Amino acid sequence: MAIKPPILQPGDTIGIVTLGSPLAAGIINSRIEILRSLGFEIVMGEYVYAANGFLAGTDEQRASDLMNMFADDRVKMILPTRGGVGVAGILPYLDYQYIQSHPKILSGYSDITILLNVLAQYSNLITFQSLMLIDFSMNTPPYNYDQFFTATSTFASPRKINNPPGIPQISRVPGNVTGPIVGGNLTSFVDTLGTPYEIDTKGKILLLEETHEPINTVYRYLNALKLAGKFEDCIGIVMGQCTECPVAYGVSYENLINEFVVPLGKPLLTNVTTAHGTYKAAIPIGAIGNLDTNNNALTILEPTVSLGDSPPSL
Repeated sequence: MAIKPPILQPGDTIGIVTLGSPLAAGIINSRIEILRSLGFEIVMGEYVYAANGFLAGTDEQRASDLMNMFADDRVKMILPTRGGVGVAGILPYLDYQYIQSHPKILSGYSDITILLNVLAQYSNLITFQSLMLIDFSMNTPPYNYDQFFTATSTFASPRKINNPPGIPQISRVPGNVTGPIVGGNLTSFVDTLGTPYEIDTKGKILLLEETHEPINTVYRYLNALKLAGKFEDCIGIVMGQCTECPVAYGVSYENLINEFVVPLGKPLLTNVTTAHGTYKAAIPIGAIGNLDTNNNALTILEPTVSLGDSPPSL
């Protein structure tokens, strides 16, 4: 059974790190003020404001910030400022056994999903495809906060992943399967194929989403996962949105799902609001979920946080 990190409670301390691309200091500071207004204390990583071209400091520096947050007993949740590129570069410098023995909430999406899945695989830790620091703004939809805090600050179980009203989830292949949920950003997973950190989909429900890629490139990435056996290994597929992905050669994202993903024959749920879209469901990576495409439903079957050393009272 996967390790559930301790619950996030009012007044807790959140550790802020930048693990991929840099983010402007003004944006970081404004988002931190919103977290403080919500009652949280803040600890900053040493390299939060670092900028080295398209990376926020060296791989070793960014990895040390993350490990320091796992080692800091004050910190209850680790929140990356953003994704971008470069998160895979920190993976060789992490102590996965130490992380396993010091579980904490880690939330993010985009390139951060590489880290989320590696920690689920190597540290047996439930992580969260959900908000990053950049998402704590005055314009963030209440749906996003509701999803985030329900997943990280309650023991709600079972928890059905519902889209906001008016945005239907659409089943394309019928079925009913149960298993751990893995996945996130398509581009990021293709980058790790053939490495020790490639995504493990065997016996798992695979979630995928993408942003700002033309559909012919999305096809290329999906086909790479297919050739690597990731669709053969998984038991079901959840397709999130492809945010601002241009039609290519007359082919849309919907066309690609129907022509490429549906024929894979796995239970398939589409149009789930995740990650790069305006609305962001909180998907726990490594937690047990049920994908019931006979009823357009993705349900998390277990609490995704704990009381720490004691089991949660449900």
